[in-house]
Amino acid sequence: MSKKDTDDLITGILETVKTIAVVGASPKPERPSHQVMEFMQKRGYRVIPVNPGQAGGRILGEMVYADLADVPAPIDMVDIFRPSGPAGDVTRQAIRLAEAKGITVVWMQIGVANDAAKAEAEAEGLVVIQDRCPMKEIARLDL
Repeated sequence: MSKKDTDDLITGILETVKTIAVVGASPKPERPSHQVMEFMQKRGYRVIPVNPGQAGGRILGEMVYADLADVPAPIDMVDIFRPSGPAGDVTRQAIRLAEAKGITVVWMQIGVANDAAKAEAEAEGLVVIQDRCPMKEIARLDL
């Protein structure tokens, strides 16, 4: 895929998704997941935190869920702040829940990539972005 094709794909994603589940969300303002959540909220996205250790609490005003399956709302995109190995498990869960939840995109943050899970998700019709940050892409693409 060319740089322009990749940029067009990312632009399309960021201009169409409305609800993002952030897996690995942190209540700590100094953590990148918190900063990305806050930025995306300010840009008009609904951002739902997923973190089993924080489930039942709130991060940035949103209820925290233990697992993607627990999120009651539709989800357009799953943004993964987990190491590459566990990101595969999250991606596979997103595949299983895609139809029921409306998931169309799996996004793995900077430093996170799982080629096997990416191939599985793409084979099921999901779009997968790896090793990028939506916040940084919005700034880079001037969206």
